[in-house]
Amino acid sequence: MWGWRSVSVATLCIALNGAWPALAAEPVGQAVVVKTQVTGQSGPIEVDTRVHRNERIKTSQSGLGQFVFRDGTKLAVGWGSSVVIDKYVFDDSQSVKKLTIRAAKGTFRWVSGNSNSSAYQILTPAGTIGVRGTAFDFYVGPDGTTAIVLLNGAARFCGPGGCRQLQQRCDCVVAKPNGDMSAARRVDPSILATLGNQRALPFLSGNQRLAGGIGMLGGCNMASVAPERKDRTRPPPAVAPAPQRQDPPQRQAEPQKERRNKPDKPHHDKPHHDRPHHDKPHHDKPDRPDKHDGHGRHDDDGKPGNHGLDHRGHERHHDRDRDHDNDRNHDRGHNFNRGR
Repeated sequence: MWGWRSVSVATLCIALNGAWPALAAEPVGQAVVVKTQVTGQSGPIEVDTRVHRNERIKTSQSGLGQFVFRDGTKLAVGWGSSVVIDKYVFDDSQSVKKLTIRAAKGTFRWVSGNSNSSAYQILTPAGTIGVRGTAFDFYVGPDGTTAIVLLNGAARFCGPGGCRQLQQRCDCVVAKPNGDMSAARRVDPSILATLGNQRALPFLSGNQRLAGGIGMLGGCNMASVAPERKDRTRPPPAVAPAPQRQDPPQRQAEPQKERRNKPDKPHHDKPHHDRPHHDKPHHDKPDRPDKHDGHGRHDDDGKPGNHGLDHRGHERHHDRDRDHDNDRNHDRGHNFNRGR
């Protein structure tokens, strides 16, 4: 009898013990973006991989993971980070009674979901971030130094040194585990020197890109600290837009030079246009009458130039012949009259 009871109790204990991990491993969200390497409690995390309560999420030195919880809360985990989903108490399918995460180190972005603001709590080595329905970036250094930069809504940071309210966009607070805490002020690139890490707050500087609407919350004039963005801004001055601006004056000066050159090169000043058209040797029309007159004058030696003289001499010879014939006819008449 007792043997059978012992077996039954042992079987029930084994069943309950097997149920505990199942209850502890209840999914609370899933990964929506994974880059390089992100790991969870059971190994590498990929897109659509579920994450569970009490699970520790780690990223490599170039890793990035974006997660969405069941109530719509979004959490981005940047490079070199470690975070644990510490508490996750369901209220209903659309909200939670309690959501607490414990950030050990690294860079993060938080965007609240559909639950009450009082349900959210973020624990860091330097203090606790109280969420007031908001979005913000925060960084946890190796020594526990924590920086919070407000992006939307409001937040409150409390540590051993007291509490600070972040109420304006881009308000920043830096706190240390020993209680030292800065006043809330607008963030600027000098915060990276304060934190001793140029890779801190990569979502603001642009060193890591987030996908979807969660990536549209950056800014705060931190983008200029990204080394790759500095490299991209150097080439435009090298393009030298100044010569392009000088082009219009040069194009205006060229017509003025042409107007000055036109009077210097008139169309009729060219040598082959200085002489009248009839002065050309092969178009000497006025010379033809002169040549004709010269042709009519002949020399005594019978050269072509003396043709006119020979012609007048021929006419005088013809007159002498005519006078001779008249004299001969006169003599004939005189003798005829004498014979009668």
